[in-house]
Amino acid sequence: MTSLAIGKYVVLRRFVQLGALVLLFGGRAFGWTILRGDLSHSQLLGVVPLSDPFATAQLLAAGGSLGADVLIGAVVVLAVYALLGGRTFCAWVCPLNLVTDLANRLRGDEDPQTPSGRSIRFWALGLSLVLSALTGVAAFEAVSPIGMLHRGLIFGMGAGWFFVAAVFLFDWAVRRNGFCGHLCPLGAFHSLVGRFGLLRVRHVHMNCTDCGLCVRVCPEHQVLELVGKASGSVLDSQCTNCGRCIDVCDDQALRFDFRRNALSIRTGGS
Repeated sequence: MTSLAIGKYVVLRRFVQLGALVLLFGGRAFGWTILRGDLSHSQLLGVVPLSDPFATAQLLAAGGSLGADVLIGAVVVLAVYALLGGRTFCAWVCPLNLVTDLANRLRGDEDPQTPSGRSIRFWALGLSLVLSALTGVAAFEAVSPIGMLHRGLIFGMGAGWFFVAAVFLFDWAVRRNGFCGHLCPLGAFHSLVGRFGLLRVRHVHMNCTDCGLCVRVCPEHQVLELVGKASGSVLDSQCTNCGRCIDVCDDQALRFDFRRNALSIRTGGS
């Protein structure tokens, strides 16, 4: 791997994440019309509504009356992530990913861990909807460090720093990829949405030397079960499409591809 190729997907992800924040901040501070609002609800080019489908689901569960623009925006965003597949939002858009990636990098523990406890986030997803229905408010949105960080960076940070710092300390001192990999109901929601998405990581078995680097850097290492065993696409919807595994692969055994080109899994094939 050339030095130029190292971390290219990290660079691209940071460009997208920070770019979205800059555009939203510019919409508030300078009146830019490219992207105005926040991650819960915004407008693209002053015309296309964009809404967080999970926040919308919580509001509907809470009995809220939502405008047509919010519902249309949720459908638009839902369709985009359903097509992209997996938890693309988590790696490419979520601002908290900047915090958790830093915590995990400082932790320096890249050894794969057992996927135990990862189902907790699905229980958290269900609990968020149930509590929303019982309390009449969007339960997860009320305590979400994702929303607190995002709104804080755009509109000004208050007590939200405490929750963001708690996530950082949890990932750094307690468990690698702890919040995103085990607790976050928004990540669970996107894994369900992107279950049949088209964009996938493709593994070419004949190129693989089974070095294990991809598994070591993957935040959801259990999704790379086929590495070193078979050619095919990573179909597990818990994959974040972050591209870390592609960045570290010197053997050109991993790449992004469309699902229609990688539906079959053939041991020893290409």
